[in-house]
Amino acid sequence: MPQKLWEKNVKVNADIDRFTVGRDRELDLYLARYDILGSLAHITMLETIGLLTRKELDCLTQELRELYTTVEQGNFTIEEGVEDVHSQVELMLTRRLGNVGKKIHSGRSRNDQVLVDLKLFIRSELQQIVELTDALFDTLIAQSEKYKEALMPGYTHLQIAMPSSFGLWFGAYAESLVDDLTVVQAAYKVCNRNPLGSAAGYGSSFPLNRGLTTRLLGFDSMDYNVVYAQMGRGKTERIVASALGSIAATLSKLAFDACLFNSQNFGFIKLPDAYTTGSSIMPHKKNPDVFELTRAKCNKIQALPYQITLIANNLPSGYFRDLQIIKEVFLPMFDELKDCLRMVRQMMGQMEVNTQILDDKRYDPIFSVEEVNRLVLEGVPFRDAYKQVGLRIEKGGFIPNKKLNHTHEGSLGNLCNDRISALEKELIQSFDFAKTQTAFDQLLGRNNPL
Repeated sequence: MPQKLWEKNVKVNADIDRFTVGRDRELDLYLARYDILGSLAHITMLETIGLLTRKELDCLTQELRELYTTVEQGNFTIEEGVEDVHSQVELMLTRRLGNVGKKIHSGRSRNDQVLVDLKLFIRSELQQIVELTDALFDTLIAQSEKYKEALMPGYTHLQIAMPSSFGLWFGAYAESLVDDLTVVQAAYKVCNRNPLGSAAGYGSSFPLNRGLTTRLLGFDSMDYNVVYAQMGRGKTERIVASALGSIAATLSKLAFDACLFNSQNFGFIKLPDAYTTGSSIMPHKKNPDVFELTRAKCNKIQALPYQITLIANNLPSGYFRDLQIIKEVFLPMFDELKDCLRMVRQMMGQMEVNTQILDDKRYDPIFSVEEVNRLVLEGVPFRDAYKQVGLRIEKGGFIPNKKLNHTHEGSLGNLCNDRISALEKELIQSFDFAKTQTAFDQLLGRNNPL
C-alpha cells in the first residue's frame, strides 16, 4: 500500500484512516484536472527560482500533460490507500520519474494545493453555469416575444388582480436571471484570486514567485496575505453557494408557477406529453415531475450556504480538517444546478400557451383598474372613479373594456426585452472566460507552448 505523504515510521490505524479520508477519494476526482494544472504552474515557477533544472521541468511537464489527458479520457483513479488527488498525482510522477517526481511539492502544502484546485474548479464550473443560464435566458426572451400579445391574469394573494401577459411572465424570469448573473459575477471575482504559495497558511522560506503562478493560471490577482488565503477556505464556497442559490431561487419560483399554470384548474400552459410522467393507477395523469423535482433540488441548493456556514462558522484562523466536509455538500451542487438549468430550458421552450384565457368571464373583474383609469382620464377624481367601478362590480353590472393601452417601460405594450437582452449580453462578456482558457491551453501546450 502506498505510503502517505506525511507518514514516517508509524502506520496510521486503519479506522483512523477510513474516518479521516472520508469521501476524498471519490470527491477529489472533481478536482483532478485542476490539481494537474496547478502543478504545471507551480513547477514552471520552481524552475525559475532554481529548485528544478530545465531538464527536470521538461520531464515533469510532459508527464503532467499526459496525466491531464488521462483525466480527460475518464481513466484517472485514486488508488486504495492513497489519501487524495494530490497524493495520487505525486505518486504517479514518482513511479514514472523517480526522485524528480518528489520535487513538485517544494514550496507548497496540500492546504494551498486544495485551495487552488477548488478555485480553478469553481471558476470552470461557474463558466458552465453562466453559459447554461445564458441559454435559458435566450429561450425565455424568445418565448416572451412570441407570446407578448397573449394575455393572462396577474395575481396578488393568489386572487385575480390585473391583466398581465405571457410576454411579461417569460420576460420577468429572464430579467431575474440577469440579476442572478450579477451576483454570480461577484462570486467569480472572489474565486479568481490565486492562493498558491500560501503553503500551510504561513508562506515559505523559498523565494516563490507568486505573481508568475497567478499569470500562468489566468487569475486576476493573488490572495496576497498568506493567512487570509487559508481563511478563504469555506468563505469562498459559501459566497459561491449563495450566488448559485440566487439562480436556484429563480428556477424554483418558475417551477412553482409552471406546476400551478399547468394544472387543469388553471389551464394556462400545456406541456408536451413526452415531457410529463404518468400514474400507476390513474390513466389520465400527466404530471409535471421535472418542474417538481427542479423545485425541490433548487430549494436544496438554497440551503447550501447555511450548511457551509454551520461547518466553518466557529473556526479560528488557520487550517482545520472540518473544512474537508464542505467538499461533500459543495462539489456535487454544480452538477445538480446544471441539470436543472438544462431541463428547465427544454421545458420552457416546448410548452404551449393558452392564448384565450381571458375570454372566460370569471376574469372580467381584472379589467376594473382599466375602467377606473379611463374615468380618471375623463376628469373624475381617482377616489370617486374607484368607488363608481367598485359599486358596479358589487351590483353585477360591470362590463369590461378589454382593449388595453399600456405604453410605459416594462409594461404590457413595452416589454423592454431589447434593453434586458443588451444588459445580459454585456454582463456575459464581462466575465472574460477566454483569458482563463488561454492560460490553460498554454500550460497544456495546446496553444503557444511555454
